[in-house]
Order: sequence, then structure tokens, then C-alpha cells
Amino acid sequence: MGAPRRGTIADRVHATRDELFVGREAELRLLRDALAGTPGAPTVLYVHGPGGIGKTALLRRYAQEARAAGRPVVHVDGRTVPGTPPAFEAAAAGAREPGTLLLIDTFEHCQDLEGWLHEEFLLDLPEDTVVVVAGRLAPDVRWSADPGWAGLLAPVPLGDLDAGEARRLLARKGVAADRHQPLLAFAAGHPLALVLAAHVAGTENAGLVAPGDWTPTPETIAHLLRQVLGALPGPRHRLVLEICAQAHLTTETLLRAVAGEDAPELFAWLRDQPYVEHCAQGLFPHDVVREALAADLRWRDPDGYDRLYRRIHAHLLDRVGAASADGLLHAVGALQFLYRSQGHMAESHGWHTPGLVEDRPYDPSLRAGVLALAEEGEGGESAEVVRYWLDARPQDFRVQRLRGRTRAAAFSAWLRLAPFQGRAEDPVTAAAWEHVAAHGPLGPGESIALGRFHVHPQHYQRPSPVMDLMLWRMFGELLRDARPSWSFIVLRDDGFWDAHMEFCDMTPLPRPVTVGGSAYRLFAHDWRDTPPGAWLAGKQEDMLTGAGGGLTADPVASGPRGELAGPRPHGEGDGPAATGTPTPDRAEFAAAVRSALRDLRRPSALAANPLRAGRLVAGHGMSLREVLTNAIATLVTDRDGDRTHRAATTAFLEGAPTQEAAARRLGLPYSTYRRHLAAATARIEEIMWRHEEEGRPLSPP
Repeated sequence: MGAPRRGTIADRVHATRDELFVGREAELRLLRDALAGTPGAPTVLYVHGPGGIGKTALLRRYAQEARAAGRPVVHVDGRTVPGTPPAFEAAAAGAREPGTLLLIDTFEHCQDLEGWLHEEFLLDLPEDTVVVVAGRLAPDVRWSADPGWAGLLAPVPLGDLDAGEARRLLARKGVAADRHQPLLAFAAGHPLALVLAAHVAGTENAGLVAPGDWTPTPETIAHLLRQVLGALPGPRHRLVLEICAQAHLTTETLLRAVAGEDAPELFAWLRDQPYVEHCAQGLFPHDVVREALAADLRWRDPDGYDRLYRRIHAHLLDRVGAASADGLLHAVGALQFLYRSQGHMAESHGWHTPGLVEDRPYDPSLRAGVLALAEEGEGGESAEVVRYWLDARPQDFRVQRLRGRTRAAAFSAWLRLAPFQGRAEDPVTAAAWEHVAAHGPLGPGESIALGRFHVHPQHYQRPSPVMDLMLWRMFGELLRDARPSWSFIVLRDDGFWDAHMEFCDMTPLPRPVTVGGSAYRLFAHDWRDTPPGAWLAGKQEDMLTGAGGGLTADPVASGPRGELAGPRPHGEGDGPAATGTPTPDRAEFAAAVRSALRDLRRPSALAANPLRAGRLVAGHGMSLREVLTNAIATLVTDRDGDRTHRAATTAFLEGAPTQEAAARRLGLPYSTYRRHLAAATARIEEIMWRHEEEGRPLSPP
């Protein structure tokens, strides 16, 4: 009896690879059907996708499946085969044995052979041969469109792992479940990115950070880009990729404006890259490629990043001004995409693929449908208000339809009001006119615009393709308005949009307006001193310089026209105002609360905060830290209060080196954390203001 076979290093390598293979069930079924000769199964599987997506790993599993089925396997690596027919035939000589599985990997290195491959070489193989071609590029259209190959060729685009598969991969790499979220946020389901992130998280950062505190290192990002992008033809191509990473959708027009006159050649190159996808309006990169390119440029050349951003921003802003009525929404969406990581843009916009929704002017033939939507979404009383405005300002309404549908799914209205129009018929409009009168009447030629309705019953005032278009329409109309004076946006008063409106410097009026039993909040901005273009320029500068809180361009907040959301008159609050110390200005009070929250873990700075002298603190013999801590604790009593309480506790009580680190600690996407924190901060301000007005101590809940 011979000695038992001893294991080899190869055995260990294969075992580890097998352990890390997850998902790809549909692709495996396709091969099994082909090996089994199932009727209708393809003869050639053409697997394609960007670098690092798992093509080689899939081919290894295919080889195992074939050997288990008793099939011979021949493997050809395009990196090692000279790109000539004789060299390829020599490398694939074994494929002429009946029943062979021929695997051709990294085909992009011998892509010039594609025509010869399907027109000559494959035709001479035995009919029970199964062929798998894997490369970065999709099959040539002349092959996939050839009627002779119909049913024999199956293009197999390989995409990201889904969330469950990605978590299984991380678990098999030894990453604890409480460390998964930041790695998943970085990798976006890309297998190589997941493996690299798991390696870094398990080595460089092992034991050094809390579970959520992980970010990819510049070296990790650089390695990922080398693997995914491959060798680039030159620096101009790198520039084009960096433009594509910044822009929502890249067109030849954008490249010409930002990169120069060789835009046609660069665009043609870009559209052929396997990590770049396309839709009717342009090109866009794979998510992980977009974020990696942006992060790499910010790290190695921050000045270059800023210059590129400014050039793209200037071009897109010009496009908004020049856009036709039909092109306005696309132009505005492209501009707003540049702000996707700021404030709460990521949570308030879906950035869906264009074309899912049609936005059209209102037509009287749609009147019954619009009124039915109003009644369904907001009730009968609101529908009567809609009826009034359809008669008074039909030209200000838009109707949204889902792609392929004939019925209207939603409607919106951006009303340009004549003086005092609608004051008697619409209580919301009356509140807007009342507010304008209280803060400086309109002068000659001045007017107000009112984003009055945003009605989509299926996803009422929540992020969706429809709501995206409604928001973009309002923003675009505002930017194109030659002389805006006031703008108001009306939203259901449930707090969802508060943080986003704050980021956009739209200040809430102090009291909601009730229509049909539902409360609506008006958010206002006075543009008379700072027009939208200048405001947007300041917003852009804030983003590039990292200024916190955004530009406060609204002169009403501190100017001579008075405080926009000042203290409620006595008798309109929850109880009588306390006597003694006068009620402070609401804006100053809010600023002091925010400052105190930032300084909560810095006693010397907290000691200088003006709130210490107010009745909420000194008047009740409490420390400012006690009051703030009690206000944070009170958040848990609110609807969805657990989320805001966790965000505030992490940010203000426990502390984190950065907001990104705090988001990772909570296992949240950065944009979600920012939304929760902004909601928490606004609610803390509200709680403390109410107690300040009423003279009641702020005790623990």
C-alpha cells in the first residue's frame, strides 16, 4: 500500500479561494445547463465586467463544475498568449477534444482576435464543446447581433454582489459583523474592493479603532484603481475619468467645456470602458469607481480637485440658464448632483436613472385626474384649494407620469403670485403674504413664488424619482427668475424635510398652517439682497472650503427686516411666558444652542456660552451641561427619537474625531447620520426654546 497523498500548497490556495466564493448562482446555473446539454442552453458564455468584479474567480468555479461532470478543461490566459491566431490555436489545442470546456480569461488582452474567434476558430470545435470567454469588454455587436449565433451566444454581464452576499464574503474574511457597514459603504458590493477593505480593516486598523471607525487608506484606493482601471493611455484619459466621477452624467458637451476640443476622442474612449455605463442622457461610472476616483484626487491633489469642481460647476450652472423648458430638469439635476455629499442631499434625492418619470405642463384635459390625486393625497379641503389654483394659475402646474403610463401619477405647482393673490382662498398662501408684510412689503416689480403643491400619493413627499423632479423644477425656476424677491416651499409638517430646508437656507415660519386636518409648514427665503446666483456661489465656496453649516445668505436672519422665525407672541405657545428675564432673540438663542452642543465636552468654552445667564439655566439653578444633557435625553420620547438620540449622544456626549467617524460608529451611511444629527439638533433647539419661553425647568424625561 502506498503512502497517502500529502497535501500541497496549491490545495490550501484552492481551499481558501473556494471558501471566499459567494453568490453567482444564476451564472452557475447557466454553465450547468450548458454542460448538461439542456435544450436552449448556450454554447458560448461571454462573461464581461470591470476589473476586480470576479470574472477569474467565476472561471475557476466553472472549471471545478466541469471536472466534477467529467469534462476536460482547457484554460487560455489572454495575458500570456501573443495576439495572433497561430499562437492562440496552439494555446487552445486541447479544446478539439470532444466535450471540452474551453475557458478564455482576460480576453481584453487579445481582443483583436474576437472577429477571427467567432468567425473561424470556434466554428471548427466539436459541437459538444462549451466555451467561456471572460474579459472587461462586452462582445462585439457584430457577434451578438449575428443571427447565426442567436441562441448559441449568451452575454453574461457580471455585476456587484448583493448585500447579503457581500456580508457573507466579509464574514468569511474574518470581519466581525459590527464592522461590516463602513466596509460595505466603501465597496458597494464590488468583490475586489470588499477583499481589500477586509484586509485593511483586519491588519492596519486591527485593535486601533471602534467597530464603525474605518476608512479606506489612500493605498487601498490606489490599488483598487490600478486593478479596475488598468493601464490608462495617458493623463488626458485620467482627467476624463475624474470628470466622469464628479458629474452625474457625462456627455461630449461637458467634456468639451471642461477638458477641451479633443472631447470626441475622449468620449469615444470613455464609453468603451467596462466600468462605465450609459443611459439616454450620458455616461456614468460604477459607484465604487466614482467614489474611489474622487477620493484619490481629493487626497493627492486637493487644489486640482477644487479647480475641476469649479469648472464643472460653472458649466452646469450656465446650462441651467440656457436650458429649454424640456431640458431644465436634466440641467438642474446635473448641477445638484455636485452637492450630493453635502447637507442632506443624499437623503432627499434618489439620483435615479433619468427617464423613469415624465414631467409635463398641465393641460385642462388632466383637471379631473389632478383633483383626484389632490383628494387622495391631501384630502377634500386641499382639493378645493387646488381647484382654485387650477383656475387662477393653470400655467404654473406640472404633471408627472411614470414611464410607460398614460395616467398622471403626481402633480406640482410653482406659483408666481400677483400681489395678494390667493390670500382669501388659500390659508397657506395667506400665511405667506402675512409673513412678507411683516418683514418689509414688496417694492415695485417685486413678487413672490410659492412651491405650493408636491402631491404624489404613492410616495407622498418622500424621496422618489417624482420628488426629485419636483425639487429640481423649483430650484431651476428660482435660478432662472430674473428678479426673485421671496420664495416659499410648502411641505407637510412632519419634520422629514427640516434638515434639508435648513441646508438650503429655507427658514421655517414659526407656526404651521392646517388644511383639511393636516399641518403644513412654510419654509421661506428673502432674496432681495442676495439673489440666487450669488447665494449659490457662496454655497459652492462653503462646500469647497469645508465651512460648517453652509452659507447664511438670507438677510432676514440678521438684517434690518427682522428675524424670520422669531419667538411666538404670548398666548400662541404652550403656556404663559415666564416673567423676569426677557425672552432672547430666537436666532441668537439657536446659535447659542448649537455652539453649546459643539462645546459640550469642552468646559472652558461652555463656560463662556451666553445661555448660562438665561433663565433656562441660571433661573433654575442648573448647569448648562445638565440642561443640554436633559434635552438630548428628551429626544427618546419623540417619534423616531431613538435615531436622533443616538446621533446626538454620539456627536455631543461621547464625541468622535469626525462626523464620518461618528457615522461609522453607528453603522450608518454618512448622509443618513448627517440627517439624523441635523434633525436632533433642530429638535434640541426647539425643546430648549420652548422651555425658555415658558420658564419651565428642563428636567430629564
